Parts: sequence; C-alpha cells; structure tokens
Amino acid sequence: QVQLVESGGGLVQTGGSLRLSCAASGSRFIIPVMGWYRQAPGKQRELVASCSSGGTTNYADSVKGRFTISRDVVKKMVYLQMNSLKPEDTAVYYCNAYLLSNCWGPGTQVTVSS
Repeated sequence: QVQLVESGGGLVQTGGSLRLSCAASGSRFIIPVMGWYRQAPGKQRELVASCSSGGTTNYADSVKGRFTISRDVVKKMVYLQMNSLKPEDTAVYYCNAYLLSNCWGPGTQVTVSS
C-alpha cells in the first residue's frame, strides 16, 4: 500500500500562485500514474491533473494553461504548480497514486479569496 502526504496548500488571493507537493512512500516499485484531484464543498471529487511515469500529462479543461503537473519518478514525488488562481479553484486537493489500486493522501486545503 502506498502512503501519500500532501503539502503546500493555503490561502491566496485571486490571481496568485501556490505549489502543492506530494510524497509517496511504502512501495519499491515505480508508480505508473500520480496525480491531483480536488473536491469543493457539495461537489464530487474531480481530476485536476495526472502524470504517467513516462511523462504523459492530462489536465482538466478548467485548469489548462494555469496549472502544471510534474513528477520526480525516482523520488516518488508529484507537484502541482497552480498559477492565476480563481475562487472556483477553492477545494481540498488530494494526491492520488495508482499502483494496482488507487491510493489517496489526506488532502490539503486550497482557498482562493476574491
């Protein structure tokens, strides 16, 4: 079972930036896919961005051009650089890793004030 711990959330004004980090542990295997999901109050959890071990990325339409996902495959880290933040980006952001099954971090709150 992979353990995930996120960091980097916080409060930022509209137009600001934040960088989320996620560290994975508990597996000696390369994790095929790591990514970020978010869940706003009253809404379903949704994919924000994902990155394969080969570097293929996938983004939600709502964050394309503003967010960038990156990985350090050897260190088992994944990052999410978030620029031009909007109030609608406010949510709990969860790190996700897929290695035979989905694993989740506890989440980190991102709040964008208007």
